Amino acid sequence: MHQLFEEVNVTLTDSNLLAQRTLEQLQKVILGKEIQLKLALTCLLARGHLMIEDVPGVGKTTLAHALAATLGLEFARVQFTSDLLPSDVIGATIYERNAGTFRFHQGPIFTQLLLADEINRATPKTQSALLEAMEERQVSMDGQTHMLPEPFFVIATQNPVEQIGTFPLPESQLDRFLLTITLGYPDPRAERELLMGEDRRDLARHLPAVLHTEALQEAQDRVSRVHISAALVDYVQLLLKATRNHSEFQLGLSPRAALGLMSASRAWAWLSGRSSVRPEDIQAVFPALATHRLLLRSTGQPHRESVLALLASTPIP
Repeated sequence: MHQLFEEVNVTLTDSNLLAQRTLEQLQKVILGKEIQLKLALTCLLARGHLMIEDVPGVGKTTLAHALAATLGLEFARVQFTSDLLPSDVIGATIYERNAGTFRFHQGPIFTQLLLADEINRATPKTQSALLEAMEERQVSMDGQTHMLPEPFFVIATQNPVEQIGTFPLPESQLDRFLLTITLGYPDPRAERELLMGEDRRDLARHLPAVLHTEALQEAQDRVSRVHISAALVDYVQLLLKATRNHSEFQLGLSPRAALGLMSASRAWAWLSGRSSVRPEDIQAVFPALATHRLLLRSTGQPHRESVLALLASTPIP
């Protein structure tokens, strides 16, 4: 399969093939979660970072492993804990006695796909170090700038149920994640297949690469050129206005979120084999983009049903 894809010129015509083969491989590991897998791939093609919120044991880490293997990306995992320091993530400058100089030692963030596991267990200082590097795609240390690899993609996980010993990310930092997905429990058919089949972690570990880095970057470039009409920009602005005027939400969506909605809609359209965005592309990605950004005034928590109701009540121009 790897050889087949190296021969494919990644054009719009081939996008269905690209999406189908990539998603088919991911679906061998994560069972019965087609929409979530397509959203994860959409996030990467839109050059965003992904948050996975869910209870333990539903496949968050396995999904990160499977994505890295399928897309041929270098992979590193950091388990976030309360005693994790910023230097444990981004690296540190250390004096080397033999050379008589200071030298920067890269942290695990210098990889193409970083799994930040249970990010809300680290202190705000360590979270900030990661999130600043995510936004700027570089690490600044002692007056020197160190660029992160391309492509660079972060998957962060957090358990929405456990609150003791955690440090919830503030709204400004949640805004750095383009999309948030939840995997949830598998349906009975998928769960039975899971119970009767191979260990999914072993499967993920031995997946062949479907893409190589150059093809992935070419696909990202093509996604950025997918057409979106002026009428659909009007639709995006109507959605933004609705979130900002909605009495249930603390804050509406930011301009950064709006740009993210455009990028994610383009990626979803491209994965669906189209050269221009349709309203259904915007509607497909909107809940995953907006839910973690729109917190209720009453509880301070996100509420997916309110986001879906807002989407349903906003007319398409």
